[in-house]
Amino acid sequence: MHPRVKIKTLLQSGRSGYETTVKGWVRTFRNNQFIALNDGSTSASLQVVVDREQTDPALLRRIVTGAALSVTGTVIPSPGKGQQVELKATEITILGDCDPDTYPLQPKKHSLEFLREIAHLRFRTNTFGAVFRVRHALAFAIHRFFNEKGFVYLHTPIITASDAEGAGEMFRVTAFDLNDIPRSAEGNPDFRQDFFGRPAHLTVSGQLEGELGAMGLGEVYTFGPTFRAENSNTARHLAEFWMIEPEMAFYELEDNMNLAEEMLKYLIAAALEHCGDDLELLGKRFDEEEKQKPQQQRSEMGLLEKLKFCLDQPFQRLTYTEAIALLENSPYQKKKKFQYPVSWGMDMQSEHERYLVEKHFKKPVIVTDYPAEIKAFYMRQNDDGKTVAAMDVLFPGIGEIIGGSQREERYDRLLQRMEVQHISPEELYWYLDTRRFGTCPHSGFGLGFERLIQFITGMGNIRDVIPFPRTPRNISF
Repeated sequence: MHPRVKIKTLLQSGRSGYETTVKGWVRTFRNNQFIALNDGSTSASLQVVVDREQTDPALLRRIVTGAALSVTGTVIPSPGKGQQVELKATEITILGDCDPDTYPLQPKKHSLEFLREIAHLRFRTNTFGAVFRVRHALAFAIHRFFNEKGFVYLHTPIITASDAEGAGEMFRVTAFDLNDIPRSAEGNPDFRQDFFGRPAHLTVSGQLEGELGAMGLGEVYTFGPTFRAENSNTARHLAEFWMIEPEMAFYELEDNMNLAEEMLKYLIAAALEHCGDDLELLGKRFDEEEKQKPQQQRSEMGLLEKLKFCLDQPFQRLTYTEAIALLENSPYQKKKKFQYPVSWGMDMQSEHERYLVEKHFKKPVIVTDYPAEIKAFYMRQNDDGKTVAAMDVLFPGIGEIIGGSQREERYDRLLQRMEVQHISPEELYWYLDTRRFGTCPHSGFGLGFERLIQFITGMGNIRDVIPFPRTPRNISF
């Protein structure tokens, strides 16, 4: 018995004339002779050639789409197109049967909507195999990028008593028996009797705790799950998603922008280097999807072309005020093509962000210095009294992919913003302490991991780039 070899390794080597064993799932079985076998290590399948005259007919009947096999044989040169070698089987063992009458993944094209309904099986398809191998490669590259730059990986809490964004859309965590909740004299839940002795939630961000780490370790990053209880059933929202949040002491806004651009280019380059076959497959799917859209909504570039373009172009940088002026004077505004009218002080919508990136500059864009009224309390106030040292990185097809800022390091200014936004200084005493004891300029940003994967894979729905999407009324698996 030969040790198992992964199909990716076998195909990449291109060697022939030796015996080996492979294991995987049947994609197709043609003419009782040719098995397309895939083991998840690559989007390519290995052709296994069966001697049907010498194989038990009962065994042949069990070789159906979805069945798991172990195959031992000789690697030989392949006369067919598309691969250098194939496997001439000498021994086939059925590891797991599959009922062809009830198996939902038959060898035909399935819609993404259908595959979402059977998300527990969609890993077996070429598209989702490619997506999740890219996701793995990017997760690994994120850790490699920060490690190479000397950052400390900080594990921030998943259960927290603070709302970093002040949004209030948080999932409650409790140990109460919901059929017998202790109540105060006023009739409200008495959280003093709960597990933590106060209200607790799932985190919306590790940023505030990340700042604490940066104030002693210098440069830190978090990479973990975050949660938003938004009742949004859209292609852009998830209730559970992953965030990368670096926080850096002694970084001002310019340093922050430089790091964000460097990181995004590093990750795109890593995907192109390590996921070429998967991106090629996803690029073909992207082209097919684009053909179904109205002409004016189609991407001007293919997937690989778009990735290389973002890698090669310096990101355009401009202020929010400059961006609003461009939008106000744009043909889209004058012809009323924007769904949301443009005016200074508004929170730019995705359509505005994409116009700047895709129509005007035709490159990634970093917008800075947003109105204070539409940004969080912790962002550093600019001298104009109206704006804060915020930055958003905008990408084609996505809009905002990174949001960040220089943090307000001045105790009195931070306290003032907290009071304006009705955030309790007593609750966040520990955050204020970093401004009382050795404060310094510092900055950070947040990158939604799924948004990044959407951009790099070309997938249009965020539910298709996370293994098990959590959305309103949906918590399967």
